[in-house]
Amino acid sequence: MELKINKADAISSLVPSASFRWNEETGDISQWSDPNGGSIPSDTEIASEITKLQTEYDAKKYYRNRESEYPSQQEQLDMQYWDSVNGTTTWKDHIAAVKAKYPKPS
Repeated sequence: MELKINKADAISSLVPSASFRWNEETGDISQWSDPNGGSIPSDTEIASEITKLQTEYDAKKYYRNRESEYPSQQEQLDMQYWDSVNGTTTWKDHIAAVKAKYPKPS
């Protein structure tokens, strides 16, 4: 499932100290409070932040894909142990295959 960044996410990123209530019906902020005195970001700032956050999230898709295919750390340590005992390269081969399947973007 892919993440879709929304206005509330962008506002929280822009003004992390603020607390606000998001009105689903109007798609607007119904209450705003910021102990640091921050104001509600403009629509332009929000749109820009949505683009930035979505781009950052999308750029790490390869990482999320790799993570789901790597064995647990315990399993990897066990693979490394048996590789050292048996003179095999099972662990290196598995990690290399995952990295080749999901290459890091340039």
